[in-house]
Amino acid sequence: MSLKDLAIFLNSREPKGKLVEIGVGFNFKVALKLKELGRDIIVVDWNLEAIEKAKELGLKAYVDNIFTPNLALYKDASVIYSIRPTPEIIKPILELGKRVKVPVYIVPFSLDVMPKSLKLENYKGIPIYSWAPYQKDI
Repeated sequence: MSLKDLAIFLNSREPKGKLVEIGVGFNFKVALKLKELGRDIIVVDWNLEAIEKAKELGLKAYVDNIFTPNLALYKDASVIYSIRPTPEIIKPILELGKRVKVPVYIVPFSLDVMPKSLKLENYKGIPIYSWAPYQKDI
């Protein structure tokens, strides 16, 4: 299992528009792979050092707080995704996706409990939970 495979999954699932990675931290592999695939990608984190490093690597990167998000950052997004977010930000990520009406994909830590409204998929051994605006919540 390679997280770069997640970039391929996202690129095929959502082939057009801007992708936003929330909580990028210092793991830039997926965002860089998406950029390599020619995608419009931005990364968001609360950690200024992580954002500065992302910019050094040529990524569009912004400081934001998912609990009080700057909606302008997500205005033209076609998808929001997060890789191994901390448990307390999972619900706000999902709420943001619902608010801006775009699909959400989350790859959790192995033992995290995910909201029941998310659909579990397995892509090359990567557990991916998803929600889409057209999906009926359980």
